[in-house]
Amino acid sequence: MDNTGDFQTYSLADFFVPDTDDPIRPAPQFMEWRRQTAWATSLYEQSLLEGPVPRTALLVDGKRLPVINMASYNYLGLARHPETVAAAKEALDRYGVGACGSPILSGMTDLHRQLESRLSSFLGREQSMLFNSGFGGALGMLAGVLRRGDAAIMDSKCHISLVEGAKLSGAKVVPFDHNSAESLDACLTRTATSRRVVVTEGVFSMDGDMADLPTLTPVIERHGVGLVIDEAHSILTCGATGQGAGEHFGQEDKIALKYATFSKAFGAVGGFVSGPADTIEYLRFFASSYGFSCALPPAIVAAVLAGLDIAGRDSTLRDRLAVNSDYFRAQLAALGIDTGASTTQVVPIIIGSDRRLLYELGLEMRARGLFLAPVDYPSVPEDSVRFRASVTAEHTRQDLDEALNIIADVVVPRIEKR
Repeated sequence: MDNTGDFQTYSLADFFVPDTDDPIRPAPQFMEWRRQTAWATSLYEQSLLEGPVPRTALLVDGKRLPVINMASYNYLGLARHPETVAAAKEALDRYGVGACGSPILSGMTDLHRQLESRLSSFLGREQSMLFNSGFGGALGMLAGVLRRGDAAIMDSKCHISLVEGAKLSGAKVVPFDHNSAESLDACLTRTATSRRVVVTEGVFSMDGDMADLPTLTPVIERHGVGLVIDEAHSILTCGATGQGAGEHFGQEDKIALKYATFSKAFGAVGGFVSGPADTIEYLRFFASSYGFSCALPPAIVAAVLAGLDIAGRDSTLRDRLAVNSDYFRAQLAALGIDTGASTTQVVPIIIGSDRRLLYELGLEMRARGLFLAPVDYPSVPEDSVRFRASVTAEHTRQDLDEALNIIADVVVPRIEKR
């Protein structure tokens, strides 16, 4: 391998099935590829020296580098909100650092029960249950309700946690074309003899567009199938009261199970599922990532409860987020940047198929003081590698304008030359 050709030739997809006799040891070619591409992959797993806030600092080559942060979710600024921090500190003093047990055995506290109840009331659902991981929760939810012989009819752009949860159950994953009612109808017709669920996302994590619920739900209802929606990026950010994409489109009553995470707009960690009491009771015993994992730390639960209070008072943070997101997308469009179909705070900056250029631009922007993480194939299609900007309610107009100026100086001239 050399440092010029192989980076463009190889990707993680080429090393998924290692050519070795020992599964513990990856192929030597993978480690050589890692060595040769270290200049690029230094943009991953970067060390933040401060919180996930608009103005933070990275540790780069042993030195502190101040940056405008457009890589962290923290959509409403709740990660460092005085009330969430105070609630977490109070719970830390009372309950200690960890739950020290699975929810079924000893990890449940009165705070966990309060949050379950509050989430159910907030979403108008009969019951809710908490997971200590957003990924693990989505995986456990689908692995818990699906069985071998079932079919998960899933939007082709669904998060890998949903895909792997369905696969873990033994169910067949049947993808339908993104947001296509016609494709969904064909998939449901083809699987008519199986038990089925339809799975989609409120806001798609790499594209920033929303599930087209008004056109999808009539198809789902016609086939008599339940809808599972992952509102990870839409909870607290979409809808009049922040219930998510279902509320935004007036389709909340069409959703059978609603899943979401606490790591985005809540600014914390973990996830939850809400739905009919019978289903949630069943999942408590058959979602292994719930019953066989330690419960969320009480301090995190207290912070999420406080965040729910803050976001529920009024729509100020949600409104500010929408204004910032619309402004940023409009200004990028004026620069000639392709942001795909984004209509939300998740804003892709699509570079195209030049993977080397993606990393060169990332390093140049970081050197100028803008933190944007690259998203490469196979996480996104080969012809649309990108940066994913996360706009927040905390970003000021000055933050956004400085970021746009850096993008104009660094990205625009390079993509115009192609």
